[in-house]
Amino acid sequence: MEVWFLRVCSSILLWTCLIQLLAFSELWHPRLLAGLANRMPWNTRPPLRLQHSLHSPPPLPPPPRNYRSNGFLKVSCNGGLNQMRAAICDMVTVARLLNLTLVVPELDKTSFWADPSDFEDIFDVRHFIDSLRDEVRIIRRLPKKFSRKYGFQAFRMSPVSWSNEKYYLEQILPLFSKYKVVHFNRTDARLANNGIQPDLQKLRCRVNFQGLKFTPQIETLGYKLVQILQEKGPFVALHLRYEMDMLAFSGCTHGCTVEEAEELKQLRYAYPWWREKEIVSEERRQQGLCPLTPEEATLLLQALGFDKETQIYIASGEIYGSERRLAPLRASFPHIVKKEMILDPAELQQFQNHSSQMAALDFMVSIASNTFIPTYDGNMAKVVEGHRRYLGFKKGILPDRKKLVKLLDLHQNGTLPWNNFVVAVRQVHEKRMGQPFRRRVIPDKPKEEDYFYANPQECLCEGTKCEDLLGPSNSSTLQ
Repeated sequence: MEVWFLRVCSSILLWTCLIQLLAFSELWHPRLLAGLANRMPWNTRPPLRLQHSLHSPPPLPPPPRNYRSNGFLKVSCNGGLNQMRAAICDMVTVARLLNLTLVVPELDKTSFWADPSDFEDIFDVRHFIDSLRDEVRIIRRLPKKFSRKYGFQAFRMSPVSWSNEKYYLEQILPLFSKYKVVHFNRTDARLANNGIQPDLQKLRCRVNFQGLKFTPQIETLGYKLVQILQEKGPFVALHLRYEMDMLAFSGCTHGCTVEEAEELKQLRYAYPWWREKEIVSEERRQQGLCPLTPEEATLLLQALGFDKETQIYIASGEIYGSERRLAPLRASFPHIVKKEMILDPAELQQFQNHSSQMAALDFMVSIASNTFIPTYDGNMAKVVEGHRRYLGFKKGILPDRKKLVKLLDLHQNGTLPWNNFVVAVRQVHEKRMGQPFRRRVIPDKPKEEDYFYANPQECLCEGTKCEDLLGPSNSSTLQ
């Protein structure tokens, strides 16, 4: 009996030590690797390979940050998926700055797309909460005592756009001592691009690149899309923003019929928050404020050297005019595909009528593509650009639409021969292919300066390496 008892005790002791050892190694080994990875120069980072990591065990979350919360921040994001994505990063950063408890953000359900998706329908909410808990305390919902059921009303407001730390510390923080819960009912561009301390800028990146992870359902289908495309060879993701909402909002009707132009105008008048009503389409196009048409995108791709064998993924929703408008593009590039052509309808069924979830699939494909080309510099184009920079400055061609439409018009009216057109287009875009450069800062004109999420330079390098990478001569601050 004594021998048996000793054997049992020894076995229990050995198993306990083994489990403790495994837990200890799991806790420290990932951090060690992450520390080494952060010290790697950008040009030695391994290329992006989308791996299906859904079956690997999740890493242990960081220890929670211990702080006294100054109140609860509730936010309702507005806009499409990528506008809301950037806003969520900003709101986590504001909560960290003010020592607040953040409620999981509400997503826009009243915009043009009328997407009923909640946060947890698009993003892995548990990962979002756990992965950032060493920075901010995030809860799924307010405590019951702050609910309408008990007669509580949160203070609702829209922060001033492009605001810096001083505004939030001096104007917003005192509100929490009075109201306990403040509800930001608009979150687009509420934090400045520049002049924010580096650790907060890096937190914006951490939320964007690590904290906001799509749900397993979206990731599974997104990885499948990428795998199918990669098996056929290199591919271009063309973000063809020639969609009804964009054309109506921008007032751009170049190439549309009279009936289509009238339909777009009526749609613009139907939405009160699209404030600018009377728009001269051709004037806006000459200013470079219109998305490229499918016909214009075709000529651009040809001038840049893409041939008929190029595999092109259309990363967008329904093209206005449908297949009729895509015909010139498809004639020149027959290997055009969309997610609806690659996947079985049953696989997409769960995402139908959920524009943000469909956009998440396009986002994943755009990040993984060999080349990314947006035809309009909207939120998706900017956020994808910044993500690809973070992943090692992957190639992306950002059309200079103001210069491009002039070249297109000269070529199409016979003034500029094709060979000269090709040379001119390539010269215009030789420095617009994802190379490193410093963000452009325009004092007192934040809307016109470079967007933080398109070029998060504080997160791309460290110390003196930034000067080597970005170069002091690349600074383009305007006075």
